[in-house]
Amino acid sequence: MSLENVLNRIDATLPEAVERLLALLRIPSISTDPVYKPACAEAADWLVAELQSLGFEASARPTPGHPMVVARHRGPGRHILFYGHYDVQPVDPLSLWARDPFDPELQDTAKGKVIRGRGASDDKGQLMTFIEACRAWKAEHGALPGNLTIFLEGEEESGSPSLVPFMTENAAELRAELALICDTGLFADRQPAITTALRGLLGEEVTITGPNKDLHSGAYGGAAINPIRVLARIIAGLHDETGRITVPGFYDDVDELPEAVRAQWQSLAFDHAAFLGEVGLTTPAGEAGRTPLEMLWSRPTCEVNGIWGGYTGDGFKTVLPAKAHAKISFRLVSRQDPLKLREAFRAYVQAQLPPDCTASFESHGTAPASTMSIADPAFEAARRALGEEWGMPAAFIGCGGSIPIAGYFKTVLGMDAMLIGFGKDSDQIHSPNEKYDLECFHKGVRSWARILARITG
Repeated sequence: MSLENVLNRIDATLPEAVERLLALLRIPSISTDPVYKPACAEAADWLVAELQSLGFEASARPTPGHPMVVARHRGPGRHILFYGHYDVQPVDPLSLWARDPFDPELQDTAKGKVIRGRGASDDKGQLMTFIEACRAWKAEHGALPGNLTIFLEGEEESGSPSLVPFMTENAAELRAELALICDTGLFADRQPAITTALRGLLGEEVTITGPNKDLHSGAYGGAAINPIRVLARIIAGLHDETGRITVPGFYDDVDELPEAVRAQWQSLAFDHAAFLGEVGLTTPAGEAGRTPLEMLWSRPTCEVNGIWGGYTGDGFKTVLPAKAHAKISFRLVSRQDPLKLREAFRAYVQAQLPPDCTASFESHGTAPASTMSIADPAFEAARRALGEEWGMPAAFIGCGGSIPIAGYFKTVLGMDAMLIGFGKDSDQIHSPNEKYDLECFHKGVRSWARILARITG
């Protein structure tokens, strides 16, 4: 049997594949709300049944939270693990939805047909592209492709509290030679992409305390230290005039972008003026001498996400506050260690304190950056397969955000991951009226069939 037979079957059975996706979308598997715990279990069981029907050894594994779905097919070739998540975001505000978010449908729009409903793009539609590719392969070849494990999580949208413990406990079973993750999108909504670099994250909340109570600024102003002024000075000093971060040692483990990767990124049709223009801005504000894509994908950042203190209600109150607070996040790259940088940041703050002020800190999570080696022939094979399907070369891209699972595959299981997805920026994930283009679903299934043909042999 040829790949062409598999692709033809995918085309011929697309309506049935859409109906299966709609059935999964009807299950309100919201992981953050305990009310929906039975629905999360139902979604896991639904997926287990589908995978068993294809010949996988599949089961829903209990965790302190929602079940993990693990399916295994032993066959020839490299052991490949596929990851997706079946849980979805809450639907609030419900009033902004044009229809019941868990009554999905195929809709006609001015830009083509879309699958509308919560989870259509993030991530049920994406994970089903891989399952449907396996289904078509099995129907044509009489067997599943290669040596596969499918690993589906039910807590991704609620911080994945059970993920690392489960992966650690089941490392021998889950460890493969390469992971595939389908939770990303196309580049610029039209070009296939393989994400090979993900920034990590460090979140810190800092509180500066001065006097032992709020003071009247007329009685104490000028003589008493103001924590807001201290905090503002510390924050202002976090960047120099060129946009570089001033925390000592911050760049010690930041690698320069390889020239080949920089050249490939430069060849992408990225319009930074339009990108910034969409949010009412005109000028890149990061490090001097860096291209916008470098800033977004391969350079670390320090951003103030919130700052408060004193009186912020209606009217005016001449208070000199006892405390000032800020939430500050760092996006990390290369080999930066979030724990090491947390200590460096705290030491930086402590060093800036004047007499009579103290600083306290609260951590809001850490995750290292992930950089995948494209030296693995599977990356080039997948790039070629995607190019054949989409009619243009696939791009190796970075991601400005953080997808912790990719880092966990590296740190817990010791394997690289290839992040390939077919979503669009217009899919409104996490927002009302989420959708997934029918073309993206269809071509996503065909893309996985092509990739499996190239990397499972």
